[in-house]
Parts: sequence; C-alpha cells; structure tokens
Amino acid sequence: MKRILSIVLAVPVGIALIVASVANRQTVTLRLDPFNEADPALSLDLPFFAFLFAALLVGMIVGAVAVWLGQGKHRRSAKRERGEARKWRDEAEQSRKRADELAATLAASQSSAVGIPAPEGGDREKAA
Repeated sequence: MKRILSIVLAVPVGIALIVASVANRQTVTLRLDPFNEADPALSLDLPFFAFLFAALLVGMIVGAVAVWLGQGKHRRSAKRERGEARKWRDEAEQSRKRADELAATLAASQSSAVGIPAPEGGDREKAA
C-alpha cells in the first residue's frame, strides 16, 4: 500500500518536473556580483530549469538537515533507553544464571544429605 501511494505521488511530480524543464529551456544568467553589471566576476549561464532544480535540491537538503537537527533529542533519548534496556537485560540474565547455580547447589546438597543422586541439568522443578 505504501509503495502504491508513493508511486501515485511520484509520477505526477516527475511529470511536472519534466514539463517545467521542457518549458524553461532558455538560457538565463545568474549574476552574483552586484557591483559590476557589465562584466560580473561571478556569473552562471545555464538553462532556467537547472536553476529551478538546484533550488529544489537545496530546499530538500536544508529541510532534511532541519528535521535531523530537530529530532536530535529523540535520537538521544532512544539511545539512552536502549542502553538502559541492555543493562537491565544483562542484569536479568546474570540473576537467572545465579538462580540456576543456587538451585543446582541446593539440589546437590539436598540429594547428598538424603543419599539420592542429584538431578541432571539444574532443573529447578525436579529439585524442589
């Protein structure tokens, strides 16, 4: 569904860009030297659609950077929460291993006191 929606949106935008580039093929001059109109030091002679596409590209890049910077606090929070979750998972695993060791030790001590062989694999349900 998402792919179909993106195609439905991308095709008209692509067609509009092609039409704009065909309709604006004339060469224009972009002068970046405001002090010397007769012989500008910095000027570009390109088709008008190239300037349109460049403006669109610059706008997309500026927008992406603004969104990325705006979401920095959320990425930082997610990173901190991942670290905390990893810490709790490791602590739970250590507690589980320690509980299995204690259960095996308890089962061994109870079975040796009664004279029954200890159960294999540290199974807590059989030892209790």
